[in-house]
Amino acid sequence: MLKKISILIIFLSCTCYGQRPQTIAYIDMEYILQNIPDYNKAQLELDSKASQWKIIIEEFETEIKNMKSDLNDEKILLTEDLIIERREDIEIKEKELSQLRASYFGTYGTYFEMRKQLVQPIQDEVYSAIQQIVAKKNYDFVFDKTSDLTMLFANPKYDISKVVISYITKSEKERKREEEKLKKENSKQDREKRIEEQKIKRAERESKVIHR
Repeated sequence: MLKKISILIIFLSCTCYGQRPQTIAYIDMEYILQNIPDYNKAQLELDSKASQWKIIIEEFETEIKNMKSDLNDEKILLTEDLIIERREDIEIKEKELSQLRASYFGTYGTYFEMRKQLVQPIQDEVYSAIQQIVAKKNYDFVFDKTSDLTMLFANPKYDISKVVISYITKSEKERKREEEKLKKENSKQDREKRIEEQKIKRAERESKVIHR
């Protein structure tokens, strides 16, 4: 309810502030990210790693399950000391499993750190693109449809998600063109350098022939 009231206050302020119309837009962050190739590539890499880690965890879980099953089946044949020892082994294995889960998927686990390294730069790029568009179009408010801020209604004509995607993909194409241009220039310089070296070597050989 508080979120809905806060949105209402924002929209009321849009009509009252300075007695001038305010320009509003919104984005769908999930839609934007899903349509950025680099994000999909990063997500695939993350999913691949997560699948490998889940297999390792499942192997641990199976091993613990088998240890418990074996203990239950053999319990009648074991001494009390051996039963205690086997239970301690199971407890140690369960602690290892808990630590393994935390190391992979915990708050500061490998998945979290890897996601930050792969995805954070892309999210930063999205926010940078939004800031550029806001500055160009003079928007006063831009909401994220997928955030915690509740939107009771969103008119599609105020959705600038595709504009953000277009801005980012255009920037990527421009960067690629610059990279290709740089490669061609470097290749041209290398070719000219080789030709110059060949000229020098030819001149040296001709000089030796003349001296003879």
